[in-house]
Amino acid sequence: MKLVFAGTPEVAVPALDALLASGRHEVAAVVTRPDAPAGRGRRLVASPVAERAEEAGIEVLKPAKPRDPGFLERLREIAPDCCPVVAYGALLPKAALDIPAHGWVNLHFSLLPAWRGAAPVQHAIMAGDEITGASTFLIEEGLDSGPVYGTLTETVRPTDTSGDLLTRLAFAGAGLLAATMDGIEDGTLKAVPQPAEGVSLAPKVTVEDARVDWNAPALRVDRVVRGCTPAPGAWTTFRGERLKLIQLALAPDRTELAPGRLAAGKNDVYVGTGSHAVELLWVQAQGKKPMKAADWARGVRIAEGEALGR
Repeated sequence: MKLVFAGTPEVAVPALDALLASGRHEVAAVVTRPDAPAGRGRRLVASPVAERAEEAGIEVLKPAKPRDPGFLERLREIAPDCCPVVAYGALLPKAALDIPAHGWVNLHFSLLPAWRGAAPVQHAIMAGDEITGASTFLIEEGLDSGPVYGTLTETVRPTDTSGDLLTRLAFAGAGLLAATMDGIEDGTLKAVPQPAEGVSLAPKVTVEDARVDWNAPALRVDRVVRGCTPAPGAWTTFRGERLKLIQLALAPDRTELAPGRLAAGKNDVYVGTGSHAVELLWVQAQGKKPMKAADWARGVRIAEGEALGR
């Protein structure tokens, strides 16, 4: 089939690579978000998908909005059979959805209908899911509600951050998306409507969502930190300034610390929660680089009775 691939971040690159390597389909063009300011200089930078497409010599389309008439006209000229999508980042209008004969097929990082929305992996970890996965489905006008072509499952490991899990799903899902394109071309794959039961939503995780509540049980604190790493980054406050929490470990034997209360030893730092303590392993103070929590504690000289979240 002739394909136009839509995607933007690094997590979409493995799927583009898989389609380019398949040898079976032609990736005629790539659709991605416009260049965005990045880094300290805030200079405009192309998306990871745009950079990979340019390396491969593929036409890159960067509409400000997918309903732009110029973009829709170019898409009609290319006349793709199908448009595979991974984390494109913009809502597709019906005028765009109607162009390819086999529609737009999205690789979504959850087992639909669970975790429809922008942040399925983060929500799966924060909810304590033990199993998640990826799905390919036909995009309709509803939010991730279209019929499903295929799925794969992935175990959520006890120490997984959303970054860890998303990386594994990106590579496993790339194969699923390529196989879905093959099945659509062969006519061997039929999209199956999603069940009405089991729907859950995964909206974008905000900075406020990533603030740790030390009155919550240790398991919840751990899930929030892992689910919000690397983005938007779990955080708390110390002496009125923001402290980013990069990595911690459960410490079920320590139950004497009140929620938020700190206890710093020579080589370790513990903080109380609503159940038992957690050990801080890596943190990042405002304006500083990430550092081991014990080094941070020595630098700030934690006093008796001090706490996080204040």
